[in-house]
Amino acid sequence: QVQLEESGGGLVQAGGSLRLSCAASGRTFSTYAMGWFRQAPGKEREFVATINCRSGGSSYADSMKGRFTISRDNAKNTVYLQMNSLKPEDTAVYYCAAALNRYSDYTVRRRYDYWGQGTQVTVSS
Repeated sequence: QVQLEESGGGLVQAGGSLRLSCAASGRTFSTYAMGWFRQAPGKEREFVATINCRSGGSSYADSMKGRFTISRDNAKNTVYLQMNSLKPEDTAVYYCAAALNRYSDYTVRRRYDYWGQGTQVTVSS
């Protein structure tokens, strides 16, 4: 079992920044990758970013490249999502997820075994 808890969401004006945190507990040593997804009202949950917990490699959805940065602090079992130049269309609930198996692609939801409860990000225009 892996427990995930997100924090850091809130209300920000367009062009502003937020940093989300995801604290993991439990069998964290089994984790291969951590990811961030988001879900806006009436839309499917979509991939945002992922980081490989073994290699440190990361990847991003095209619309987040250059604006969002995913990082990790293994000592704290915490993953971060730094979000800059936020836009109203970034408004969504952001979810942290953990993958316990090795894959070549962590950009799809079904690769992940555990999910947090989500944190709301609202960007005003």
